[in-house]
Amino acid sequence: YPSEFLMQKITEDNQIPVHLHVSASLQYVAGLKGNALVEFFHGNVAEVENEELRHLMWSSVLFYKTPNVEVMACVLLSTKAIYFLLDDSFIHADEHQSDFWNKENSDCENSSFHLSCCFVLKLNDLQSVNVGLFDQYFRITGYSADHIVTCLTRDSYNTHTFIQQLMAVLSLLARTPSPEPVDKDFYSEFGSKNTGKMENYELIHSSRVKFIYPNEEEIGDLAFLVAEKMDGLTHLLSLNILLYVLAFQVNRVEGSAQNTSSLQPKTLILTSSDLFLFDEDYISYPLPEFAKEPPKRDKYQLADGRRIRDLDRVLMGYQTYPQALTFVFDDVQNHDLMQNLTLDHFGE
Repeated sequence: YPSEFLMQKITEDNQIPVHLHVSASLQYVAGLKGNALVEFFHGNVAEVENEELRHLMWSSVLFYKTPNVEVMACVLLSTKAIYFLLDDSFIHADEHQSDFWNKENSDCENSSFHLSCCFVLKLNDLQSVNVGLFDQYFRITGYSADHIVTCLTRDSYNTHTFIQQLMAVLSLLARTPSPEPVDKDFYSEFGSKNTGKMENYELIHSSRVKFIYPNEEEIGDLAFLVAEKMDGLTHLLSLNILLYVLAFQVNRVEGSAQNTSSLQPKTLILTSSDLFLFDEDYISYPLPEFAKEPPKRDKYQLADGRRIRDLDRVLMGYQTYPQALTFVFDDVQNHDLMQNLTLDHFGE
C-alpha cells in the first residue's frame, strides 16, 4: 500500500470541477499529487495509523442540519471512515448552526493558515445509503441527524464508482454476526415478499448496511406531480419523463467587477411537451427513522416551467464540460393569441 494503480487513480480524481469556486485551503489539497496526497491524508486527516485511503472524489454536499447550504467538499474514503474536507465558507454561511461543529478545542482562528472543518463519518456508524434518481446523487445515513450527508455528484459515473468502492471497504469490516437467518445472501430483501409489491430496491450488504435504490413508483409520483403543474391530469396518460438531471441555473450578477454569475442548484425535468425547473429537497427524503415530523418543505417545488412549442432556440457554449445551455422562449403573454385573433376577425 498504496499500489501504483491506486496512486494514479487518486491523482486523476483530484480535480475540482471547473465551475465551482473553493477556498485556498481546498485549492492546496487539489494541487497535491501521488505520494504527497497519501502523506497529506495520513498526516492531517486519518484518525488511526493503519487505515488506507481507497478513493477520492470532489462533490457538492448537503447536511441534514443545514439543508439550504450546499458546499464543496473533497470526499476521502478510507478503510475506516468517510472524510469530508469542507470549504471555509460553510462555517460562516450558517452561523446559527455553528453548534453543529464542535469548536471548543479549535484555535484555528489564531493561526495564519488552516484547513477548514473535516467532517468524519465512521464506517461502523453507517446504516444506509440511498441512491437518488438516475444516480445523480446519494445520501449517506448514520445513527443521528448529525450523521446524514448527501453528495450531489450530478454524475452517474461518479456515484456508481463511489458506491462500488464503499461496498468494497465495507466488506473488510469485522462486524458481529447478524441475527438474520443464515440462508439470506448479499442480494436478499428485495422489497416485501408477502405483498407482492416492490417497496424499494433494497440491497443488504454483508456488513448489514442497506443500499436503497429508487423504484418505478418514484418516477410515477414525479410524473403525477409534473402533470399537476401542467394544464391538468389529462396529460398523465401520455406524459413521459424523458430526462431528469441535476443542473445549475445561471443568474448573472450585474454591477460587480466582472459581471459574475451565481449558480442556483435546480432539478431539470424534460417531458415530451414541457421543460421544468424544480427546487428539490435532496436530503430530507425518504424520512430517516428518527425523524419526529415531516420536513418543512415538499420534495419538489416548481421554480419555472415552459412549453417546448414556445422554445425559439437553444444556444450552446463552446467550453468543455460542464456545458452551458441557454434556452430562448418566445415571450408571448397570451398563449392563445392567434386563436383569439382568428375568432375575432372571422366571427360575427
